[in-house]
Amino acid sequence: MKSIKYLTLLLGVGALTLSSCNDFLDQLPDERTQIDNETKVKQLLIASYPSANYGWICEISSDNIMDNNAQHLPISSSSEQISARYNLGSYGRQDDELYRFEPCVSSDNQDTPSYLWSSFYEGIISANYALDGIQSIYEETGEMTESMKHSRAEALLIRAYCHFILVNVFSQAYKDPEASKLDQGVPYVDNTETVTDFQHQYDRGTVAGVYEKIEKDLLEGLKDVSDADYDAIKYHFNVEAAHAFAARFYLFKRDYAKVIEHANAVLTTDPTQMASKLMKYDGFGDCTYMDDYLQIFNDPTSPNNLFLLNTMSLVARHGLGYRYANNSTRIREIYYHMTPWNGRYYAYPMVWQAGYTFWTGRDYGYFPAKAGEEFEYTDKLAGIGYVHTIRREFTCSMLLLERAEAEAMLGKYADAAADLIAYNHSLISFSEAEAQSAAAVGVRDMTQADIDSYFGTPMRNETDYGKVNCFENWDFTQNMSSSFVVPQEAVKYMNAVNEFRRIERLFDGDRFFDLKRWGIEYSHVYGNYNHAFEGEGSDQDEITYTMTWNDPRRAIEVPQDAIQAGLTPSRPIINEPNGTSYTKAYPYEGYFSKD
Repeated sequence: MKSIKYLTLLLGVGALTLSSCNDFLDQLPDERTQIDNETKVKQLLIASYPSANYGWICEISSDNIMDNNAQHLPISSSSEQISARYNLGSYGRQDDELYRFEPCVSSDNQDTPSYLWSSFYEGIISANYALDGIQSIYEETGEMTESMKHSRAEALLIRAYCHFILVNVFSQAYKDPEASKLDQGVPYVDNTETVTDFQHQYDRGTVAGVYEKIEKDLLEGLKDVSDADYDAIKYHFNVEAAHAFAARFYLFKRDYAKVIEHANAVLTTDPTQMASKLMKYDGFGDCTYMDDYLQIFNDPTSPNNLFLLNTMSLVARHGLGYRYANNSTRIREIYYHMTPWNGRYYAYPMVWQAGYTFWTGRDYGYFPAKAGEEFEYTDKLAGIGYVHTIRREFTCSMLLLERAEAEAMLGKYADAAADLIAYNHSLISFSEAEAQSAAAVGVRDMTQADIDSYFGTPMRNETDYGKVNCFENWDFTQNMSSSFVVPQEAVKYMNAVNEFRRIERLFDGDRFFDLKRWGIEYSHVYGNYNHAFEGEGSDQDEITYTMTWNDPRRAIEVPQDAIQAGLTPSRPIINEPNGTSYTKAYPYEGYFSKD
Protein backbone atom coordinates (compact mmCIF):
# COMPACT_ATOMS: atom_id res chain seq x y z
CA MET A 1 0.00 0.00 0.00
CA LYS A 2 1.07 3.58 -0.64
CA SER A 3 2.01 5.73 2.31
CA ILE A 4 2.07 9.46 2.85
CA LYS A 5 5.23 10.95 4.31
CA TYR A 6 6.49 14.41 5.16
CA LEU A 7 7.97 15.46 1.82
CA THR A 8 9.98 18.27 0.39
CA LEU A 9 8.87 19.09 -3.13
CA LEU A 10 11.62 20.44 -5.32
CA LEU A 11 9.46 23.37 -6.29
CA GLY A 12 10.70 25.64 -3.57
CA VAL A 13 7.58 25.37 -1.46
CA GLY A 14 9.33 23.97 1.58
CA ALA A 15 7.98 21.12 3.61
CA LEU A 16 4.54 20.04 2.50
CA THR A 17 3.09 18.70 5.70
CA LEU A 18 0.07 17.01 4.22
CA SER A 19 -0.68 15.46 7.60
CA SER A 20 -1.79 18.78 9.04
CA CYS A 21 -5.12 18.62 7.22
CA ASN A 22 -6.58 15.56 8.91
CA ASP A 23 -6.03 13.90 12.26
CA PHE A 24 -5.89 10.47 10.71
CA LEU A 25 -2.65 11.40 8.96
CA ASP A 26 -0.90 11.97 12.29
CA GLN A 27 -1.56 8.62 13.89
CA LEU A 28 1.47 6.47 13.13
CA PRO A 29 4.61 7.19 15.17
CA ASP A 30 6.87 6.96 12.11
CA GLU A 31 4.83 9.73 10.43
CA ARG A 32 3.41 7.41 7.77
CA THR A 33 -0.16 6.47 7.07
CA GLN A 34 -1.20 3.57 4.90
CA ILE A 35 -3.91 4.47 2.38
CA ASP A 36 -5.40 1.02 2.51
CA ASN A 37 -9.17 1.42 2.57
CA GLU A 38 -11.92 3.57 1.08
CA THR A 39 -12.45 5.59 4.26
CA LYS A 40 -8.84 6.79 4.28
CA VAL A 41 -9.02 7.65 0.59
CA LYS A 42 -12.10 9.82 1.20
CA GLN A 43 -10.45 11.51 4.17
CA LEU A 44 -7.40 12.25 2.07
CA LEU A 45 -9.57 13.75 -0.67
CA ILE A 46 -11.13 16.13 1.84
CA ALA A 47 -7.59 17.28 2.61
CA SER A 48 -6.86 17.71 -1.10
CA TYR A 49 -9.04 20.80 -1.58
CA PRO A 50 -6.69 23.80 -1.36
CA SER A 51 -7.03 26.26 1.50
CA ALA A 52 -5.54 29.21 -0.38
CA ASN A 53 -7.68 31.93 -1.95
CA TYR A 54 -6.50 33.58 -5.17
CA GLY A 55 -9.12 36.34 -4.80
CA TRP A 56 -7.02 39.18 -3.41
CA ILE A 57 -3.86 38.35 -5.38
CA CYS A 58 -5.82 38.60 -8.62
CA GLU A 59 -8.05 41.52 -7.58
CA ILE A 60 -5.11 43.78 -6.71
CA SER A 61 -3.47 42.75 -9.99
CA SER A 62 -6.59 43.75 -11.96
CA ASP A 63 -8.36 47.03 -12.74
CA ASN A 64 -10.82 46.57 -9.86
CA ILE A 65 -8.43 48.03 -7.27
CA MET A 66 -6.99 51.55 -7.05
CA ASP A 67 -4.49 53.41 -4.90
CA ASN A 68 -6.19 55.74 -2.40
CA ASN A 69 -2.94 57.72 -2.22
CA ALA A 70 -3.29 58.77 -5.86
CA GLN A 71 -5.65 61.52 -6.98
CA HIS A 72 -9.24 60.28 -7.17
CA LEU A 73 -12.79 61.55 -7.10
CA PRO A 74 -15.38 60.72 -4.44
CA ILE A 75 -17.43 57.57 -4.89
CA SER A 76 -20.75 59.36 -5.35
CA SER A 77 -21.62 61.59 -8.28
CA SER A 78 -23.80 63.68 -5.95
CA SER A 79 -20.77 64.68 -3.85
CA GLU A 80 -18.66 67.68 -4.75
CA GLN A 81 -16.32 66.41 -7.45
CA ILE A 82 -13.04 67.43 -5.85
CA SER A 83 -10.05 65.14 -6.22
CA ALA A 84 -8.58 63.76 -3.03
CA ARG A 85 -5.51 61.77 -2.10
CA TYR A 86 -4.65 60.15 1.20
CA ASN A 87 -1.54 58.99 2.98
CA LEU A 88 -2.73 55.53 3.95
CA GLY A 89 -0.60 52.53 4.75
CA SER A 90 -1.07 49.30 2.86
CA TYR A 91 -2.27 46.15 4.61
CA GLY A 92 1.20 44.74 4.05
CA ARG A 93 4.24 45.31 1.92
CA GLN A 94 3.16 42.43 -0.31
CA ASP A 95 0.23 44.57 -1.49
CA ASP A 96 2.63 47.35 -2.57
CA GLU A 97 4.55 44.80 -4.61
CA LEU A 98 1.50 43.24 -6.23
CA TYR A 99 -0.12 46.57 -7.06
CA ARG A 100 3.08 47.73 -8.79
CA PHE A 101 3.18 44.42 -10.70
CA GLU A 102 6.40 43.42 -8.95
CA PRO A 103 7.38 39.95 -7.71
CA CYS A 104 5.93 39.41 -4.25
CA VAL A 105 9.00 38.69 -2.11
CA SER A 106 8.16 40.23 1.25
CA SER A 107 5.71 37.64 2.56
CA ASP A 108 4.56 34.06 2.18
CA ASN A 109 1.51 34.44 4.39
CA GLN A 110 -2.12 34.06 3.41
CA ASP A 111 -3.23 35.88 0.25
CA THR A 112 0.24 35.85 -1.29
CA PRO A 113 1.50 34.00 -4.38
CA SER A 114 3.74 31.81 -2.20
CA TYR A 115 0.84 30.62 -0.07
CA LEU A 116 -1.29 30.03 -3.15
CA TRP A 117 1.49 28.07 -4.89
CA SER A 118 2.20 25.80 -1.92
CA SER A 119 -1.46 25.22 -1.01
CA PHE A 120 -2.49 24.24 -4.51
CA TYR A 121 0.48 21.94 -5.00
CA GLU A 122 -0.24 20.34 -1.63
CA GLY A 123 -3.74 19.67 -2.92
CA ILE A 124 -2.32 18.14 -6.10
CA ILE A 125 0.06 15.88 -4.18
CA SER A 126 -2.73 14.74 -1.86
CA ALA A 127 -4.91 13.92 -4.87
CA ASN A 128 -2.04 11.94 -6.40
CA TYR A 129 -1.61 9.90 -3.24
CA ALA A 130 -5.34 9.24 -3.19
CA LEU A 131 -5.11 7.98 -6.78
CA ASP A 132 -2.17 5.73 -5.87
CA GLY A 133 -4.09 4.44 -2.87
CA ILE A 134 -7.10 3.61 -5.03
CA GLN A 135 -4.89 1.74 -7.50
CA SER A 136 -3.18 -0.19 -4.71
CA ILE A 137 -6.50 -1.21 -3.17
CA TYR A 138 -7.71 -2.36 -6.57
CA GLU A 139 -4.55 -4.40 -7.19
CA GLU A 140 -4.83 -6.03 -3.78
CA THR A 141 -8.57 -6.75 -3.81
CA GLY A 142 -9.17 -7.14 -7.53
CA GLU A 143 -12.29 -5.02 -7.17
CA MET A 144 -13.03 -1.42 -8.17
CA THR A 145 -16.20 -0.49 -6.31
CA GLU A 146 -18.52 2.24 -7.51
CA SER A 147 -17.49 4.29 -4.50
CA MET A 148 -13.83 4.00 -5.45
CA LYS A 149 -14.63 5.02 -9.03
CA HIS A 150 -16.31 8.12 -7.64
CA SER A 151 -13.28 8.90 -5.46
CA ARG A 152 -10.95 8.45 -8.40
CA ALA A 153 -13.06 10.90 -10.42
CA GLU A 154 -12.97 13.42 -7.57
CA ALA A 155 -9.18 13.15 -7.27
CA LEU A 156 -8.74 13.72 -11.01
CA LEU A 157 -11.03 16.74 -10.93
CA ILE A 158 -9.17 18.23 -7.96
CA ARG A 159 -5.85 17.74 -9.75
CA ALA A 160 -7.18 19.31 -12.94
CA TYR A 161 -8.76 22.25 -11.09
CA CYS A 162 -5.62 23.03 -9.07
CA HIS A 163 -3.44 23.06 -12.17
CA PHE A 164 -6.05 25.19 -13.98
CA ILE A 165 -5.84 27.91 -11.32
CA LEU A 166 -2.05 27.69 -11.10
CA VAL A 167 -1.52 28.05 -14.85
CA ASN A 168 -3.93 30.98 -15.09
CA VAL A 169 -2.26 32.80 -12.20
CA PHE A 170 1.42 32.07 -12.84
CA SER A 171 1.46 31.88 -16.65
CA GLN A 172 0.21 33.85 -19.61
CA ALA A 173 -3.38 33.33 -20.72
CA TYR A 174 -4.18 30.59 -23.21
CA LYS A 175 -3.90 31.98 -26.77
CA ASP A 176 -4.33 29.08 -29.19
CA PRO A 177 -2.85 25.58 -29.60
CA GLU A 178 0.27 26.84 -31.37
CA ALA A 179 0.93 30.23 -29.77
CA SER A 180 0.50 28.74 -26.30
CA LYS A 181 3.38 26.36 -27.00
CA LEU A 182 5.60 29.44 -26.78
CA ASP A 183 4.37 30.45 -23.30
CA GLN A 184 5.66 28.51 -20.33
CA GLY A 185 3.17 26.81 -18.09
CA VAL A 186 3.49 25.37 -14.59
CA PRO A 187 4.82 21.96 -13.54
CA TYR A 188 2.08 19.37 -14.04
CA VAL A 189 2.56 16.95 -11.14
CA ASP A 190 0.59 13.83 -12.03
CA ASN A 191 2.37 11.15 -10.01
CA THR A 192 3.95 10.57 -6.61
CA GLU A 193 7.22 9.10 -7.78
CA THR A 194 8.79 12.41 -8.80
CA VAL A 195 7.73 13.97 -5.50
CA THR A 196 9.99 11.64 -3.55
CA ASP A 197 12.87 12.09 -6.00
CA PHE A 198 14.73 15.00 -4.46
CA GLN A 199 16.96 15.33 -7.54
CA HIS A 200 13.98 15.66 -9.87
CA GLN A 201 14.07 18.88 -11.84
CA TYR A 202 10.55 20.13 -12.52
CA ASP A 203 9.88 21.40 -16.03
CA ARG A 204 7.24 24.10 -16.34
CA GLY A 205 6.36 22.91 -19.83
CA THR A 206 4.08 25.18 -21.84
CA VAL A 207 0.61 26.61 -21.41
CA ALA A 208 -0.59 24.43 -24.28
CA GLY A 209 0.88 21.34 -22.65
CA VAL A 210 -0.69 22.11 -19.27
CA TYR A 211 -4.09 22.66 -20.89
CA GLU A 212 -3.83 19.30 -22.66
CA LYS A 213 -3.15 17.53 -19.36
CA ILE A 214 -5.92 19.40 -17.57
CA GLU A 215 -8.36 18.36 -20.28
CA LYS A 216 -7.28 14.73 -20.01
CA ASP A 217 -7.86 14.66 -16.24
CA LEU A 218 -11.09 16.63 -16.58
CA LEU A 219 -12.63 14.28 -19.14
CA GLU A 220 -11.52 11.21 -17.21
CA GLY A 221 -13.02 12.64 -14.03
CA LEU A 222 -16.30 13.50 -15.73
CA LYS A 223 -16.82 9.85 -16.66
CA ASP A 224 -17.41 8.66 -13.10
CA VAL A 225 -18.17 11.80 -11.11
CA SER A 226 -21.13 11.23 -8.81
CA ASP A 227 -23.24 12.91 -6.16
CA ALA A 228 -23.17 9.77 -4.02
CA ASP A 229 -21.08 9.33 -0.88
CA TYR A 230 -21.00 13.01 0.15
CA ASP A 231 -22.31 14.49 3.39
CA ALA A 232 -21.49 18.05 2.34
CA ILE A 233 -21.97 17.75 -1.40
CA LYS A 234 -21.38 21.42 -2.27
CA TYR A 235 -17.87 21.23 -0.80
CA HIS A 236 -16.92 18.46 -3.23
CA PHE A 237 -16.68 18.14 -6.99
CA ASN A 238 -20.24 16.96 -7.48
CA VAL A 239 -21.74 16.35 -10.93
CA GLU A 240 -22.95 19.90 -11.56
CA ALA A 241 -19.73 21.43 -10.23
CA ALA A 242 -17.73 19.20 -12.57
CA HIS A 243 -19.75 20.38 -15.56
CA ALA A 244 -19.38 24.01 -14.44
CA PHE A 245 -15.62 23.53 -14.24
CA ALA A 246 -15.62 21.98 -17.70
CA ALA A 247 -17.59 24.93 -19.08
CA ARG A 248 -15.09 27.40 -17.62
CA PHE A 249 -12.11 25.42 -18.89
CA TYR A 250 -13.48 25.32 -22.42
CA LEU A 251 -14.39 29.00 -22.28
CA PHE A 252 -10.77 29.86 -21.49
CA LYS A 253 -9.71 27.49 -24.29
CA ARG A 254 -12.32 29.08 -26.59
CA ASP A 255 -14.04 25.82 -27.46
CA TYR A 256 -17.45 27.46 -27.32
CA ALA A 257 -19.63 24.52 -28.38
CA LYS A 258 -18.37 22.54 -25.40
CA VAL A 259 -19.00 25.49 -23.09
CA ILE A 260 -22.66 25.41 -24.07
CA GLU A 261 -22.81 21.61 -23.82
CA HIS A 262 -21.54 21.56 -20.24
CA ALA A 263 -23.50 24.65 -19.20
CA ASN A 264 -26.70 23.07 -20.51
CA ALA A 265 -26.01 19.99 -18.39
CA VAL A 266 -26.50 22.23 -15.35
CA LEU A 267 -28.74 25.09 -16.43
CA THR A 268 -30.85 23.06 -18.87
CA THR A 269 -32.41 24.76 -21.90
CA ASP A 270 -35.71 25.33 -20.09
CA PRO A 271 -35.92 29.03 -19.07
CA THR A 272 -38.13 28.22 -16.07
CA GLN A 273 -35.76 25.59 -14.70
CA MET A 274 -32.80 27.84 -15.36
CA ALA A 275 -34.38 30.79 -13.53
CA SER A 276 -34.87 28.65 -10.43
CA LYS A 277 -31.11 28.03 -10.30
CA LEU A 278 -29.96 31.64 -10.40
CA MET A 279 -29.09 33.85 -7.43
CA LYS A 280 -32.12 35.20 -5.57
CA TYR A 281 -32.01 38.54 -3.76
CA ASP A 282 -35.29 38.23 -1.89
CA GLY A 283 -33.76 37.10 1.41
CA PHE A 284 -31.56 40.05 2.26
CA GLY A 285 -34.23 42.44 3.53
CA ASP A 286 -33.70 41.58 7.20
CA CYS A 287 -29.90 41.36 7.05
CA THR A 288 -27.89 43.67 9.28
CA TYR A 289 -24.60 42.03 10.13
CA MET A 290 -22.01 40.33 7.95
CA ASP A 291 -23.00 36.90 9.22
CA ASP A 292 -26.58 37.51 8.06
CA TYR A 293 -25.48 38.16 4.49
CA LEU A 294 -22.97 35.31 4.48
CA GLN A 295 -25.60 32.76 5.51
CA ILE A 296 -27.51 33.61 2.34
CA PHE A 297 -24.57 33.90 -0.04
CA ASN A 298 -22.85 30.74 1.20
CA ASP A 299 -25.96 28.65 1.71
CA PRO A 300 -25.03 25.09 0.62
CA THR A 301 -28.71 24.36 -0.10
CA SER A 302 -28.96 27.22 -2.60
CA PRO A 303 -29.44 25.89 -6.15
CA ASN A 304 -27.21 28.72 -7.35
CA ASN A 305 -24.19 27.47 -5.41
CA LEU A 306 -22.55 24.57 -7.22
CA PHE A 307 -19.19 24.34 -5.46
CA LEU A 308 -18.00 26.03 -2.25
CA LEU A 309 -14.35 26.20 -1.26
CA ASN A 310 -13.37 26.83 2.36
CA THR A 311 -10.24 28.99 2.30
CA MET A 312 -7.93 30.54 4.88
CA SER A 313 -8.00 34.12 3.70
CA LEU A 314 -8.16 37.73 4.86
CA VAL A 315 -9.31 39.02 1.49
CA ALA A 316 -11.91 41.41 2.94
CA ARG A 317 -9.42 43.03 5.30
CA HIS A 318 -6.86 43.96 2.65
CA GLY A 319 -9.17 46.40 0.90
CA LEU A 320 -11.08 47.85 3.84
CA GLY A 321 -9.64 51.17 5.02
CA TYR A 322 -6.16 50.60 3.61
CA ARG A 323 -4.22 52.05 0.71
CA TYR A 324 -5.38 49.73 -2.07
CA ALA A 325 -9.11 49.40 -2.38
CA ASN A 326 -12.19 49.01 -4.50
CA ASN A 327 -13.15 52.65 -4.32
CA SER A 328 -14.02 55.84 -6.18
CA THR A 329 -13.86 55.50 -9.97
CA ARG A 330 -13.36 51.75 -9.72
CA ILE A 331 -16.75 51.27 -8.07
CA ARG A 332 -18.32 53.68 -10.55
CA GLU A 333 -16.97 51.57 -13.39
CA ILE A 334 -18.27 48.33 -11.90
CA TYR A 335 -21.75 49.01 -10.50
CA TYR A 336 -22.15 52.64 -9.35
CA HIS A 337 -23.53 54.02 -12.60
CA MET A 338 -26.82 54.64 -14.28
CA THR A 339 -28.32 52.31 -16.86
CA PRO A 340 -31.66 52.58 -18.68
CA TRP A 341 -33.09 49.77 -16.56
CA ASN A 342 -31.83 50.98 -13.15
CA GLY A 343 -34.49 53.65 -12.95
CA ARG A 344 -33.36 56.50 -10.72
CA TYR A 345 -30.85 54.35 -8.82
CA TYR A 346 -27.27 55.44 -9.22
CA ALA A 347 -26.23 51.79 -8.91
CA TYR A 348 -27.36 48.30 -9.73
CA PRO A 349 -30.25 47.76 -7.28
CA MET A 350 -28.89 44.55 -5.73
CA VAL A 351 -25.89 46.56 -4.48
CA TRP A 352 -28.07 48.10 -1.80
CA GLN A 353 -30.02 44.94 -1.20
CA ALA A 354 -27.18 42.46 -0.78
CA GLY A 355 -24.55 44.43 1.10
CA TYR A 356 -22.07 45.26 -1.64
CA THR A 357 -20.82 48.38 0.15
CA PHE A 358 -19.46 47.35 3.53
CA TRP A 359 -17.01 50.04 4.62
CA THR A 360 -15.25 51.63 7.60
CA GLY A 361 -17.31 54.82 7.63
CA ARG A 362 -14.60 56.68 5.70
CA ASP A 363 -14.30 56.79 1.94
CA TYR A 364 -11.25 54.50 1.88
CA GLY A 365 -12.67 51.40 0.25
CA TYR A 366 -15.58 48.99 0.07
CA PHE A 367 -16.09 45.27 -0.23
CA PRO A 368 -19.13 43.08 -0.96
CA ALA A 369 -20.66 41.00 1.80
CA LYS A 370 -20.12 37.84 -0.21
CA ALA A 371 -16.37 38.24 0.40
CA GLY A 372 -16.84 38.47 4.14
CA GLU A 373 -15.08 36.21 6.59
CA GLU A 374 -16.13 33.62 9.10
CA PHE A 375 -14.06 33.27 12.27
CA GLU A 376 -13.21 29.92 13.85
CA TYR A 377 -12.17 30.37 17.48
CA THR A 378 -9.43 28.14 18.84
CA ASP A 379 -9.50 30.05 22.14
CA LYS A 380 -12.59 32.18 22.72
CA LEU A 381 -11.21 33.66 25.92
CA ALA A 382 -8.08 34.88 24.19
CA GLY A 383 -10.09 35.80 21.09
CA ILE A 384 -7.79 33.91 18.75
CA GLY A 385 -8.49 31.50 15.93
CA TYR A 386 -8.60 31.13 12.17
CA VAL A 387 -10.21 33.34 9.56
CA HIS A 388 -12.13 31.52 6.84
CA THR A 389 -13.47 32.94 3.60
CA ILE A 390 -15.85 30.76 1.62
CA ARG A 391 -15.37 31.00 -2.12
CA ARG A 392 -18.46 30.42 -4.22
CA GLU A 393 -16.17 28.95 -6.86
CA PHE A 394 -18.86 27.80 -9.28
CA THR A 395 -22.36 29.25 -9.38
CA CYS A 396 -25.21 29.02 -11.86
CA SER A 397 -25.20 32.80 -12.26
CA MET A 398 -21.58 32.78 -13.41
CA LEU A 399 -22.19 29.73 -15.55
CA LEU A 400 -25.02 31.59 -17.31
CA LEU A 401 -22.65 34.41 -18.23
CA GLU A 402 -20.11 31.89 -19.48
CA ARG A 403 -22.76 30.36 -21.70
CA ALA A 404 -23.80 33.81 -22.93
CA GLU A 405 -20.21 34.59 -23.94
CA ALA A 406 -19.94 31.29 -25.83
CA GLU A 407 -23.27 31.93 -27.57
CA ALA A 408 -22.17 35.42 -28.63
CA MET A 409 -18.91 34.08 -30.01
CA LEU A 410 -20.79 31.42 -32.00
CA GLY A 411 -23.18 34.00 -33.45
CA LYS A 412 -26.15 32.70 -31.43
CA TYR A 413 -27.18 36.25 -30.61
CA ALA A 414 -30.79 35.56 -29.67
CA ASP A 415 -29.63 32.96 -27.14
CA ALA A 416 -26.95 35.28 -25.80
CA ALA A 417 -29.49 38.07 -25.36
CA ALA A 418 -31.92 35.74 -23.57
CA ASP A 419 -29.23 34.66 -21.13
CA LEU A 420 -28.06 38.21 -20.47
CA ILE A 421 -31.63 39.36 -19.88
CA ALA A 422 -32.21 36.41 -17.54
CA TYR A 423 -29.05 37.27 -15.60
CA ASN A 424 -30.12 40.89 -15.19
CA HIS A 425 -33.59 39.77 -14.13
CA SER A 426 -32.03 37.70 -11.33
CA LEU A 427 -30.36 40.87 -10.01
CA ILE A 428 -33.80 42.30 -9.21
CA SER A 429 -35.33 39.10 -7.82
CA PHE A 430 -36.46 40.92 -4.68
CA SER A 431 -39.31 40.21 -2.31
CA GLU A 432 -42.70 41.43 -3.50
CA ALA A 433 -42.62 44.58 -1.37
CA GLU A 434 -39.04 45.42 -2.34
CA ALA A 435 -39.79 44.75 -6.01
CA GLN A 436 -42.73 47.18 -5.87
CA SER A 437 -40.51 49.79 -4.24
CA ALA A 438 -37.84 49.32 -6.91
CA ALA A 439 -40.40 49.45 -9.71
CA ALA A 440 -41.72 52.74 -8.28
CA VAL A 441 -38.38 54.40 -9.09
CA GLY A 442 -38.19 52.91 -12.55
CA VAL A 443 -36.27 49.66 -12.04
CA ARG A 444 -37.26 47.19 -14.75
CA ASP A 445 -36.01 44.25 -16.78
CA MET A 446 -33.35 44.84 -19.39
CA THR A 447 -34.49 44.40 -22.99
CA GLN A 448 -32.92 43.70 -26.36
CA ALA A 449 -33.28 47.40 -27.10
CA ASP A 450 -31.23 48.19 -23.99
CA ILE A 451 -28.51 45.80 -25.14
CA ASP A 452 -28.50 47.50 -28.54
CA SER A 453 -28.39 51.06 -27.22
CA TYR A 454 -26.43 50.82 -23.97
CA PHE A 455 -23.91 48.08 -24.67
CA GLY A 456 -23.75 48.91 -28.36
CA THR A 457 -22.05 52.27 -27.84
CA PRO A 458 -18.70 52.97 -26.14
CA MET A 459 -17.94 55.65 -23.56
CA ARG A 460 -19.25 59.03 -24.67
CA ASN A 461 -17.39 61.18 -22.13
CA GLU A 462 -15.01 60.69 -19.23
CA THR A 463 -17.79 60.76 -16.63
CA ASP A 464 -19.82 58.03 -18.36
CA TYR A 465 -18.34 55.41 -16.07
CA GLY A 466 -20.48 52.44 -17.01
CA LYS A 467 -19.32 52.80 -20.58
CA VAL A 468 -15.78 51.90 -19.50
CA ASN A 469 -16.86 48.29 -20.00
CA CYS A 470 -18.12 49.00 -23.52
CA PHE A 471 -15.73 48.95 -26.46
CA GLU A 472 -16.39 50.20 -29.97
CA ASN A 473 -14.84 46.98 -31.22
CA TRP A 474 -13.01 43.99 -29.75
CA ASP A 475 -10.19 43.89 -32.27
CA PHE A 476 -7.68 43.77 -29.41
CA THR A 477 -8.45 40.08 -28.96
CA GLN A 478 -6.59 39.38 -32.19
CA ASN A 479 -3.36 40.32 -30.42
CA MET A 480 -3.89 37.15 -28.39
CA SER A 481 -4.49 35.06 -31.49
CA SER A 482 -5.34 35.76 -35.11
CA SER A 483 -8.14 33.21 -34.69
CA PHE A 484 -9.67 35.09 -31.73
CA VAL A 485 -11.99 37.30 -33.76
CA VAL A 486 -15.02 39.02 -32.21
CA PRO A 487 -17.41 39.95 -35.05
CA GLN A 488 -18.81 43.45 -34.90
CA GLU A 489 -22.31 41.97 -34.45
CA ALA A 490 -21.10 40.30 -31.24
CA VAL A 491 -19.53 43.42 -29.72
CA LYS A 492 -22.59 44.60 -27.79
CA TYR A 493 -23.07 41.15 -26.27
CA MET A 494 -19.41 40.92 -25.28
CA ASN A 495 -19.68 44.39 -23.73
CA ALA A 496 -22.61 43.17 -21.65
CA VAL A 497 -20.72 40.02 -20.66
CA ASN A 498 -17.75 42.19 -19.68
CA GLU A 499 -19.83 44.38 -17.38
CA PHE A 500 -21.87 41.59 -15.81
CA ARG A 501 -18.85 39.34 -15.19
CA ARG A 502 -17.07 42.23 -13.51
CA ILE A 503 -20.04 42.67 -11.17
CA GLU A 504 -20.65 38.98 -10.53
CA ARG A 505 -17.09 38.05 -9.55
CA LEU A 506 -16.04 41.20 -7.72
CA PHE A 507 -13.44 40.28 -5.05
CA ASP A 508 -13.23 36.72 -6.40
CA GLY A 509 -10.23 37.50 -8.63
CA ASP A 510 -11.72 36.38 -11.95
CA ARG A 511 -11.47 39.89 -13.40
CA PHE A 512 -7.70 39.39 -13.67
CA PHE A 513 -8.28 36.24 -15.72
CA ASP A 514 -10.69 38.09 -18.03
CA LEU A 515 -8.23 40.92 -18.63
CA LYS A 516 -5.56 38.37 -19.49
CA ARG A 517 -7.58 36.06 -21.72
CA TRP A 518 -9.27 38.90 -23.65
CA GLY A 519 -6.07 40.96 -23.95
CA ILE A 520 -7.53 44.12 -22.40
CA GLU A 521 -4.87 46.70 -21.55
CA TYR A 522 -5.13 48.66 -18.29
CA SER A 523 -3.08 50.70 -15.83
CA HIS A 524 -2.42 51.17 -12.13
CA VAL A 525 -1.76 54.72 -10.93
CA TYR A 526 0.56 54.70 -7.92
CA GLY A 527 0.61 57.70 -5.60
CA ASN A 528 4.22 58.62 -4.92
CA TYR A 529 3.13 60.58 -1.86
CA ASN A 530 6.57 61.56 -0.58
CA HIS A 531 7.09 63.73 -3.64
CA ALA A 532 3.58 65.16 -3.93
CA PHE A 533 4.27 68.48 -2.26
CA GLU A 534 8.00 68.99 -2.71
CA GLY A 535 7.54 71.51 -5.48
CA GLU A 536 9.23 72.07 -8.79
CA GLY A 537 11.97 69.63 -9.66
CA SER A 538 10.70 66.85 -7.42
CA ASP A 539 10.07 63.37 -8.74
CA GLN A 540 6.66 62.42 -10.09
CA ASP A 541 3.92 62.43 -7.48
CA GLU A 542 2.10 59.71 -9.45
CA ILE A 543 3.53 56.81 -11.40
CA THR A 544 1.49 54.94 -13.99
CA TYR A 545 2.13 51.24 -14.49
CA THR A 546 0.58 50.15 -17.78
CA MET A 547 -0.22 46.50 -18.42
CA THR A 548 -0.07 45.87 -22.14
CA TRP A 549 -1.78 42.88 -23.71
CA ASN A 550 1.25 40.58 -23.61
CA ASP A 551 3.25 42.09 -20.78
CA PRO A 552 5.26 39.36 -18.99
CA ARG A 553 3.91 40.74 -15.70
CA ARG A 554 0.48 39.34 -16.56
CA ALA A 555 1.97 36.11 -15.24
CA ILE A 556 2.34 36.42 -11.47
CA GLU A 557 5.88 35.56 -10.47
CA VAL A 558 6.36 32.18 -8.79
CA PRO A 559 7.77 32.14 -5.23
CA GLN A 560 11.39 33.16 -4.91
CA ASP A 561 12.37 29.96 -3.11
CA ALA A 562 11.01 28.00 -6.08
CA ILE A 563 13.24 30.03 -8.39
CA GLN A 564 16.22 29.51 -6.10
CA ALA A 565 15.51 25.79 -6.21
CA GLY A 566 15.88 25.86 -9.97
CA LEU A 567 12.42 26.62 -11.33
CA THR A 568 12.25 28.99 -14.30
CA PRO A 569 10.76 32.39 -13.38
CA SER A 570 7.40 33.42 -14.80
CA ARG A 571 8.91 36.62 -16.11
CA PRO A 572 11.96 36.14 -18.36
CA ILE A 573 15.12 37.92 -17.31
CA ILE A 574 17.37 39.23 -20.09
CA ASN A 575 21.06 39.46 -19.17
CA GLU A 576 23.02 42.26 -20.81
CA PRO A 577 26.71 41.95 -21.68
CA ASN A 578 27.59 44.63 -19.11
CA GLY A 579 26.23 42.45 -16.33
CA THR A 580 22.93 44.25 -15.83
CA SER A 581 19.60 42.50 -16.21
CA TYR A 582 15.99 43.47 -16.61
CA THR A 583 12.58 41.93 -17.11
CA LYS A 584 11.97 41.69 -20.81
CA ALA A 585 9.05 43.71 -22.11
CA TYR A 586 6.48 42.38 -24.55
CA PRO A 587 6.33 40.66 -26.93
CA TYR A 588 8.39 37.67 -25.96
CA GLU A 589 7.04 34.83 -28.08
CA GLY A 590 9.74 32.35 -28.86
CA TYR A 591 11.59 32.92 -25.60
CA PHE A 592 10.61 29.44 -24.48
CA SER A 593 11.12 26.35 -26.57
CA LYS A 594 8.20 24.32 -27.84
CA ASP A 595 7.04 21.02 -26.31
